[in-house]
Amino acid sequence: MTKPTFGTHPFLLGFDQLERLVERTARTGNDGYPPYNIEQTGESGFRITLAVAGFSDEDLSITLKDRQLVIRGRSREEEGRTYLHRGIASRQFQRAFVLAEGVEVAGATLETGLLHVDLQRSQPQNVVQTIRIETGRASPARRAPTRERNDR
Repeated sequence: MTKPTFGTHPFLLGFDQLERLVERTARTGNDGYPPYNIEQTGESGFRITLAVAGFSDEDLSITLKDRQLVIRGRSREEEGRTYLHRGIASRQFQRAFVLAEGVEVAGATLETGLLHVDLQRSQPQNVVQTIRIETGRASPARRAPTRERNDR
């Protein structure tokens, strides 16, 4: 007997997307660059901070698609520079974060080599909905139209 997975449990209808979400998160393959912090800034606020020394705001992009927040950095090589030692990493990167339902990006700021992305969770509204029950008498059975044959 196989154990049902979270997305296929009979009492959790419509949660099959959660399994895909977990798989997508596992595939992001973040290698640790650039380093980042995630902090709680209030009861419903969060802040992601990435250390992006050497990147300007033109080198960075932030996109949100299908609840996946993607932060990319592409540094432009300045021509004419010859490094005798290069210890400051400025390679391109991509960091992905999956946001929960109801979490929105409130804004982003770049200051002193740190990129701050502020997130805000909206409070869910409790909505009670009454579902109307229709009976079989209310909707007559559909019959296919019959054609009469003329065999003369």
